[in-house]
Amino acid sequence: MQLSRAEVDDFINRSLAEDIGRGDLTTMVTIPAGTRLRASMVARQEVVVCGIEIAALTFRRVHQEIKVEVKARDGDKVARGAVLAVVEGDARPVLAAERTALNILQHLSGIATEVRKYAEAVEGTGCTLIDTRKTIPTLRNLAKYASFTGGARNHRIRLDDGVLIKDNHIAAAGSLTETVRRAKRATPALTVIEVECDTVEQVKEAAESGVDMILLDNMGVEDLRKAVAIVNKRCRIECSGGVTLETVRDKAMTGVDFISSGRMTQSAPAVDIGLDWG
Repeated sequence: MQLSRAEVDDFINRSLAEDIGRGDLTTMVTIPAGTRLRASMVARQEVVVCGIEIAALTFRRVHQEIKVEVKARDGDKVARGAVLAVVEGDARPVLAAERTALNILQHLSGIATEVRKYAEAVEGTGCTLIDTRKTIPTLRNLAKYASFTGGARNHRIRLDDGVLIKDNHIAAAGSLTETVRRAKRATPALTVIEVECDTVEQVKEAAESGVDMILLDNMGVEDLRKAVAIVNKRCRIECSGGVTLETVRDKAMTGVDFISSGRMTQSAPAVDIGLDWG
């Protein structure tokens, strides 16, 4: 997952406009013009860095003469106290950009840090960790980038990236088999068709329908093993629903090919990163 410069620029512009408004009133009335500031962006806990270059661009967008010396790369796992970047320049624009730059870095690093925990938990199982579309609206691509940086592969970015037939599609179409038939008839040959199954009985029907993937939703470990045996490698299998850090490894070891969790992007807490003088 890569971010285009155009979308990064647009995001930074919108973020700065949202925060600065007509100007940083506090800084303008308290800091004399021409005051210089040198400060370090410091990790106050162990984090997986993500968004450091976006944060650097944010400072430069407010004032092009601000110098940002990046000390860490996206994907680096750093210890508490690590210096991620050093910022130097006119104090007024540095302070005006501070909150926006930190918000971006804290949010994206929070997702990457959470995803890395899941990735490490499934390491060695043969199962691939993937993300979901459970992201903050308008921040999808940034969240997907952070997820990829943390160690997951991306599932669908948008609804037009593939076919994922869920319970409501099946209810509207009349049956699982009929829904799959319509999807296979109407999509290009290389389009992946996945169908969600809530029960072991549905898995039997789905495996016989010729789908490319089956999503096992909210199943316990024993039912996952039963479903894997029923499918018997006729298609790939994704496990989702009820996947937490406490359950992810056990579920990954049942023989499923992919495992996903919306918690990684939807509920990841922002990490603690500060801008310290000196």
